[in-house]
Amino acid sequence: MSTPPPDDHSVPDDLTEYEREDFPRGIPDSARTLTDGGAASARSALTLRLVLAAFGLVLCTVLGVLASGSDVSPAFAVVLFVLAAIALVDLVVVARRKLRGEPG
Repeated sequence: MSTPPPDDHSVPDDLTEYEREDFPRGIPDSARTLTDGGAASARSALTLRLVLAAFGLVLCTVLGVLASGSDVSPAFAVVLFVLAAIALVDLVVVARRKLRGEPG
């Protein structure tokens, strides 16, 4: 059994034998921030969320008004107005995040 070559990393060496052969000087620092799958962390597409929230707000409001004036159950109109309120809150939250300068 051979000993791994000394490296100049200050972090403890937690590499397997297979990884030691591939990375004799240790895993690069850029790779340490990646998740187990190797992909970078996901970011929200704020512009898409903004468009979808606006669409949901308009659609649920219009359908809620139409449902309240028709012969359907009033509970259906209430559900649509609740969904419209949720879309409005999401619209405000996403707009504030975009104004702060978050990417997306």
